[in-house]
Amino acid sequence: MKKVYDGIIGLAIGDALGVPVEFKSRQEIAENPVVSMREYGTHNQPIGTWSDDTSLTLALIDSIIEKNKIDYVDIMDRFSNWLMYNDYTARGEVFDVGNATSRAIMNYGRGIDPLECGGISEYENGNGSLMRILPIAYYLQKHKGNTMESKMKIVHNVSALTHRHPISLIACGIYVNIALRLLKMEESLYVCVEQGINEAFEFYDTEMPDDADNYNRLRNLSSFSNLAEEEVKSSGYVVDTLEASIWCLLNTNSYKECVLKAVNLGNDTDTVGSVVGGLAGIYYGSDDIPEEWLDVLVRRQYIEELCEKLQKIG
Repeated sequence: MKKVYDGIIGLAIGDALGVPVEFKSRQEIAENPVVSMREYGTHNQPIGTWSDDTSLTLALIDSIIEKNKIDYVDIMDRFSNWLMYNDYTARGEVFDVGNATSRAIMNYGRGIDPLECGGISEYENGNGSLMRILPIAYYLQKHKGNTMESKMKIVHNVSALTHRHPISLIACGIYVNIALRLLKMEESLYVCVEQGINEAFEFYDTEMPDDADNYNRLRNLSSFSNLAEEEVKSSGYVVDTLEASIWCLLNTNSYKECVLKAVNLGNDTDTVGSVVGGLAGIYYGSDDIPEEWLDVLVRRQYIEELCEKLQKIG
């Protein structure tokens, strides 16, 4: 079985690469492209510092480890401890949090059921649930025999903690399906991605057909992968983030090349970097990540320890 560490450390590295240039335009970054880890920049953070993407991913992993199941109350407790008390942060402070995620955690603090905390408005389809959903692929990999319906229910519920609109649910479902295919590693990268997407559409075209149409560009993967860079958006809108991640994965040949392409797209650099970094980490393995990047990653040992624990549970 592929190691949990490969995907999660890939996610964290992609996040940390993107933090210093978050919100910079593609044109701004093109004047001084990202080629390795940087320090300070947008959030004035030291080199190797990761953001909310990794923090919430680690909180989800920790919950799965402690409960050995998906416990929505426990997950929201940990998300709350992150926001309120700086748990799971790189350096003891929360410096980046999405509005929808913050509102959902506040809803939970007011006593709202965890599965009803996430926003349901069409305008609340940021990438805040997609960026932390990867651990669910590992959970589902260990719990074989689940039907597509039961697997997607878990994915959707974990998304709904902060993002409840069908567009966000579908993004998470497509992403987890791709991750599961990559974890099996039975085919080439392109075929794994294509199979993951097609399986997701088979489900969503029945269950959520109108909302699935937001992802129509992914239906013809050959055409999509050949899009010019200017046709690929890298905003915080969940559709853009998922598309940019898949496009970068299919247009590069190594972990390093993949995450650098993602970050240099600009705008929501840390999240596009982390989302594709997770998939690239699974496919290429952690051995393909530059050692000099790993050496400066904040709390690397802590991340390794959590991944080892998740790897061991049944």
